Amino acid sequence: MFAHIIDIAEGLGAAWLAGSLVGLERSYHGRAAGFRTHALVALAAAAAIIVALEPGVLPGVFGSAPDRLDPSRLGQGVLTGVGFIGAGVIFKEGVSVQGLTTAACLWVTSAVGMLCGAGMYAAAALTTGAVLTTLIIFRWLEAAFPGQVYAMAVFRFRIGTAPSEVELRALLGEHDVDLSDLSYQLKDGGETFEFRASLRTRERAGFTALAGRLGQISGLFEFDLARISK
Repeated sequence: MFAHIIDIAEGLGAAWLAGSLVGLERSYHGRAAGFRTHALVALAAAAAIIVALEPGVLPGVFGSAPDRLDPSRLGQGVLTGVGFIGAGVIFKEGVSVQGLTTAACLWVTSAVGMLCGAGMYAAAALTTGAVLTTLIIFRWLEAAFPGQVYAMAVFRFRIGTAPSEVELRALLGEHDVDLSDLSYQLKDGGETFEFRASLRTRERAGFTALAGRLGQISGLFEFDLARISK
């Protein structure tokens, strides 16, 4: 009996450690679902699998039906339940969606917890290593690789000072910013001419340089550059 308790402790301890490692990375980057949340998710998943396997290990404790708990069904329930937790960390900020990576981390952490609960420590360690590699190393690679950056833009000019579409495209082109989906609107009783458009640049600092340039344009009294993900 004591040896069996040690086995349970090993499974829970491995799940706790794996969840804590993933959670530390999330906490370091300021995510709400961080160290404690991931540790608890991994522990809960491991405990669920341990409960499912116990009738087969200690049939005398659970009566004469050692197969009445189905680990596969319990595992499906764990993953479904963690999906609801993951939905709680996904939120919309403006036109961008945040929290998808943390939600995915919670989901894979629950899978690691189930592996630990089933005693599959090698698979759990490999999965944890793959998760940490994805979160840490891939972040560096993503920053190093060239990529496109998008934004939703609003430019408001006093009537009579607004540039033409050609002039606006030329201004943005000076900072390697492309314009698409351009629309126009006359507002404030005809006092304001507004451009709305989608912007794209290949330079990560392109919008920063553009914002500085926009502040110097005569007649432009308000603008908004909102980064988005596509």
